[in-house]
Amino acid sequence: MEKKLVSVLAVSVAMTAFLAACGNGNDNEGSSASPSASESPSASPSASAPASESASPEKVENFTVSLRHIQIGDAQKFRKAILDDVVKQTEADVPGLKIELDGIEDNVNRFTKLPAEMAAGNPPKIFDVFGGAGDTQKYAKAGRMLDLTPILDELGLKDKFLNGVLDPFSVDGKVYGLPIGGNTEGIFYNTDLFAKYNLNPPTTWDDLIKAADTLKQKGVTPFAVGSKGAWVPNMLVNTFIGRIAGENTNAGFITGASKWNSPDVVAAYQLFADWEKKGYFTKGELGKEYGDMLNDFVAGKAGMMFDGSWRSSAFKNDAVGAAIAGKVAFVSLPAIPNGKGDQTSVNANYGEGYGFSADLNDNELKAVKAFIKNMYSDEMQLRGLLEDGVLPSMQLSDESIAKVTDPIVKQVLDVLKNAGTTFPHFDSVVQSKVYTETETQLQKLIANKATPQQVGDAIQKVQDAENAAAAK
Repeated sequence: MEKKLVSVLAVSVAMTAFLAACGNGNDNEGSSASPSASESPSASPSASAPASESASPEKVENFTVSLRHIQIGDAQKFRKAILDDVVKQTEADVPGLKIELDGIEDNVNRFTKLPAEMAAGNPPKIFDVFGGAGDTQKYAKAGRMLDLTPILDELGLKDKFLNGVLDPFSVDGKVYGLPIGGNTEGIFYNTDLFAKYNLNPPTTWDDLIKAADTLKQKGVTPFAVGSKGAWVPNMLVNTFIGRIAGENTNAGFITGASKWNSPDVVAAYQLFADWEKKGYFTKGELGKEYGDMLNDFVAGKAGMMFDGSWRSSAFKNDAVGAAIAGKVAFVSLPAIPNGKGDQTSVNANYGEGYGFSADLNDNELKAVKAFIKNMYSDEMQLRGLLEDGVLPSMQLSDESIAKVTDPIVKQVLDVLKNAGTTFPHFDSVVQSKVYTETETQLQKLIANKATPQQVGDAIQKVQDAENAAAAK
């Protein structure tokens, strides 16, 4: 992800999307008609043919389109409901269409199943995909993904997306994937527990450390975490890097401008290791799933949780975290003393979306166009924000934004509004092998089987190899 995205995305997210009147993002009237089934040729009825035969309607060709998604489990139920409604509308728009849903866990799809399918040349027709060098851009260069540029023009969507969010999904000016929405990552904290122990909101470094130390003394885990999937603690590491080494660091890994084993990045891993030694994280975290982290936080076993803004939907009255609905607040990680760069900068990700196979017949292409028209609409973008806390990747009007009533979502929007700049998560920037190595090494660090310097050296070794391969 280029530096351009870092600066432009902050303006687009914090100002354009949330403060400026952007107009109706669903104004597709006249841009394209709803796709219809292809007409099959038929012989002209002969003069002697029965009237009933000559007047009979043409048969609709039934066909299926595969759709791979990662909206599985209770935590994803709101996003799954949106997907189900889009699928239902798309099937209604395209006669004969049946969409076959294939739900798979995120990491399995991204790092195992989809890469194998891409290598074999048989990916699903519609599939969840990440942007960046390790995913969309790699598959697009291999000729596996559909060029969406003319479709966006046809549907009138070309200028609807926020500035910069299509960059990780683009190659040589052509768009190959569409981000469904965005998020930022920060601290959710239990306001009841903080009030009980007379703690200030963790908006300064001193208040954060005091809260962590006090909670630990009271027998409450400071931060709930589930590190069986290393992407979970990687969220905190990513923000530590942004705070300590600077917001431009992640973008420099693939260019060589940044090094994983540089003193500043190693210092970020050292801070994480220090928190481990202080007992700030859940005991036995390497055996804890992502869902366990939420369960511990909801049960009051932990006072804080570093997570993505999408988790706001978990604390609704009808959601998995209903037990503490109204007792949760969200803030960004506070400025770290002596950190480099803009300490108001926050992580902002628009890395996940949908891509489409380059191998489509005419009917499948009609289905894809209908899916894009229905999924990437003002209605669905607003639903994602209201129902699931997913930040819009497309321009929404002031009228739409004014419909936000969830207090946590409002706090998320305030975090972005007050951010001087934003930086991407390194998993949407670096190559897949590099990201996999960050997970492997972080789990070694957590298990006390590697030092921060060893972690940085090991990741940089893979980064060097991947950068060299890309330069050939």
